[in-house]
Amino acid sequence: METEDILNIIRKGKGKAEIISILEDIQEKYTYLPEEALRLVAVETGCSLTDVCGVATFYKAFSLKPRGKHCVSACLGTACHVRGAETVVAEFKRQLDLEPGETTPDNEISFETVNCLGACALGPIVVSDGHYHANVTKRGVKDIIEATRAGTLGSIGGSKDRGFSFEASCPRCGRSLMDIAYPIDGHPSIRINVVTSAGTGWMRLPSHYGSFVKVLEHVVSEDALLTPLCPHCGSDLQGDFDCLECNAPMGTMNVDGGAGIISICSRKGCNGHMLTLNGATI
Repeated sequence: METEDILNIIRKGKGKAEIISILEDIQEKYTYLPEEALRLVAVETGCSLTDVCGVATFYKAFSLKPRGKHCVSACLGTACHVRGAETVVAEFKRQLDLEPGETTPDNEISFETVNCLGACALGPIVVSDGHYHANVTKRGVKDIIEATRAGTLGSIGGSKDRGFSFEASCPRCGRSLMDIAYPIDGHPSIRINVVTSAGTGWMRLPSHYGSFVKVLEHVVSEDALLTPLCPHCGSDLQGDFDCLECNAPMGTMNVDGGAGIISICSRKGCNGHMLTLNGATI
C-alpha cells in the first residue's frame, strides 16, 4: 500500500463529512480497508480512529480484510428470506465451494451475506460488483457467477421488470452511482456530487421511478440550480437539452448498464424528469 495514494484519496474528500466516500474510494483501490489507511484517514480528517473504525465496521459494504477481485453479496433479510434467499445462498456456496465471508482460491470472487440491501420489494436480492439482481432464483446463480468473472454484468438472474427501479451509472466513466448505505424509499439511492452556491457537496437521488426526493449535503433554495458531477471521474453530467417544465439544464445518467438514460432537472425544487429505456420514453 502506497501512503501517498491514500493521502491523495483523502485530499479529494471534504473532511469529516466525506468519511464514507473516502473509505469507499480506498476500498475500491485495495479491495479492503488496510489498518494503515484507517489511521491516515483519522489523522488527515481530524476524526478519532474509533469513529473511523466505527464507520468501517458499521456498514457491511466495507471489509477489513482483503477481498477478491469481485464481490458478491446476497441478502438474507426477512423480505428476501421468505422469498427463498436461503436456497440462493446455498447454491452460491455449492458452486463457489466456500462459506460466506470467504474468497475463492484464485482470489476472483469474495462471497458474503448481508442483512439488508435496501431493496426489499425486489428480493431475493444479490449485488455483484455494485450491480443489483432482483428476484434471483437458484437457476440464476450460475449466470451471475459467470458474468461476474467475465465482467459482463447486467440484469442477469433476476427479473427485468424492476418495478420502475433502476441502477444508474456515469455516462462518462461507466462506474456505478448506487449507494447501498443510503436508501431512499426502500431502495438504494443514487449518489452524485453537485456544485451549488454553498459549495460542492453530495446529493442523493431515488432509484425508484416516480419518487422525486433530492437530498443535499448543503442547504440551498428550491430555485437553486445544481451542477451535477460524477463522484468518481468528476465529469459534468449535464445533458444537451433543458427541462420541459422550467427550462433549467437536465442532468443525465445511464440506466441499467446503458439500456437507457435517466434525465433529471438540475433545479433543486423542480420535479422535471425523463426516463428512456430500450428506446421508449416514459
